[in-house]
Amino acid sequence: MEVIKVYMMPGMAANPTVFERIELPEKEFKIIWLTWKIPKKEESLTDYAKRMTEEVTTREAVVLIGVSFGGVLVQEMSKYLNLKRLIIISSVKTKHELPKRMKFARDTGVYKVLPTGLLDYITHIEKLPLGDLIRKRLKLYQQYLSINDKEYLNWAIKEMLCWNQDKPIENIIHIHGDEDLVFPIKNIENSIVIPKGTHIMILVKYKWFNKHLPELISEGKISSQL
Repeated sequence: MEVIKVYMMPGMAANPTVFERIELPEKEFKIIWLTWKIPKKEESLTDYAKRMTEEVTTREAVVLIGVSFGGVLVQEMSKYLNLKRLIIISSVKTKHELPKRMKFARDTGVYKVLPTGLLDYITHIEKLPLGDLIRKRLKLYQQYLSINDKEYLNWAIKEMLCWNQDKPIENIIHIHGDEDLVFPIKNIENSIVIPKGTHIMILVKYKWFNKHLPELISEGKISSQL
C-alpha cells in the first residue's frame, strides 16, 4: 500500500511545531510540515500559494491540512494540485465567515496602521498584571510564533482580511472549535464542531485529531466522534 503524504501548514507567523503532537499511523501516512516563506514584494496570495506548491513533491492524491491563515493558504494551494483531501482547522472557507470586526478592518483599511510586531507585542503584554491562565496562554503563543518579520506580518494580515473567496471549495473538510474567539463558531457553516475547542485546539485537542484524522483523510468523514 502506497503511503499517503500529508502536508500540514501552520497558522499566521507560527512555526510547524504546532503539529508536533499530531501522530498518524506510519504505515499509511507520512506527515510533512510546511513552513512560511517571506513573501516577495507585492506578491499576491495567489502567486504565493503557487510558489508554496513547489514544496509539494507529490502531484497526485495530495492531502493538505491548514490551521487558521494556513487554512486559507492551503485552499489557495489546492487550486494548483490534484487533491485527495483538503482539511482546514480553526479557519474560514469564505470571506463571509470572517467576523464583523475583521470585515470592518478590511472595509475601512484600519489594518494598514495596526502594529505588527507580534512577538514584541506579546512580550509587552507579559509585563502587565495578568492572571495565571492568560499568562500561560501567552507563553503558549510565544512558543509557537517564530516569524516577526514586519513585511510578512503586514502581508499576512492584509491577505487574511482581504481574501475574496466567495464560495466554499467543493468537498472541503472544516474542523472548528465552539470556543474559537478569532473566528467565532456563529459565523461558520458546515463544520465538524469540537466541543470546548479554542483557536489553538491543534495544540490541546491533539488526541481528537490523532484519533479521527486517519479516517477523515481516508474516507472524507468520521463515523463517530465518540
